[in-house]
Amino acid sequence: MKHILLPTDFSKNSINAIQYALKLFENQECQFYILNIQKASSFITDNMMAVNSSTTIYKTLIDAAKKSISNILTTIKKTNDNKKHQFHSVVDYDNFIDSINQVSEKQNIDLIIMGTKGASGLEKVLFGSNTVRVMQRCAVPVLAIPNGYTFKPIDRLAFITTNSKKFKTGELDILTQFVNYHNAVLNVLHVSDEKNVLDSTQDNSVFFNSNFSNLKHDYINTTSSNLFNEVSDCIKKNNIDVLAIINKKHSFLQRLFTTHTVERLAFKIDIPLLVLQHKD
Repeated sequence: MKHILLPTDFSKNSINAIQYALKLFENQECQFYILNIQKASSFITDNMMAVNSSTTIYKTLIDAAKKSISNILTTIKKTNDNKKHQFHSVVDYDNFIDSINQVSEKQNIDLIIMGTKGASGLEKVLFGSNTVRVMQRCAVPVLAIPNGYTFKPIDRLAFITTNSKKFKTGELDILTQFVNYHNAVLNVLHVSDEKNVLDSTQDNSVFFNSNFSNLKHDYINTTSSNLFNEVSDCIKKNNIDVLAIINKKHSFLQRLFTTHTVERLAFKIDIPLLVLQHKD
């Protein structure tokens, strides 16, 4: 049974990510934890001035969030009543990352699924700041769903590696589960540029060939300035449905979230991004 964490701020992006999660695990028994995190500083508004003096701001905020989650669950039961799915409402009054880490540890969360902000105007923001922080600072794999993205069957996944380290059995468990569960093809994108030498390519090719029966290897040797164009072209050429990447120090992911690379990538990758967490 999967334990899935679904953070929500009740925006369209987060609700869309919840709907995606329900479709993704439609045929699998899951415990879904819908989490809303409140911050006191965000709610000092004119409306709060009308709160009865006998009622604390804390209780008012928590009760309102619980009601909003209850409304989400009511809608789910009306439109997608799946006996294999169980839901839990969690409202916390804490730092965003601390709350997600605490809930993840307490509930043995296997995967966090979050919505992302679409590229908007000149800002070209690919991910919301909270989504980026969760990817970088949480110990659980994260699946980021683009704004407005509608679920479709997963036939092909791509995993990007610079082969700066050798992979070990168990390190890519969540990727293995995705591939097996959907009977999907895995495209391994071996990327090399002037900062990343393909020193473990052969070892990792053997690793992937041993652990995945239905896969394809692509080798990209490029400069940093062309890296994202080539990755994007490979994704489009192979009709990739989900892009997977591992988060580790000095990794592709870290470079992905620098200002310039986000702007270059914002309009190029419009599919779900699965971020795996590096384990020492």
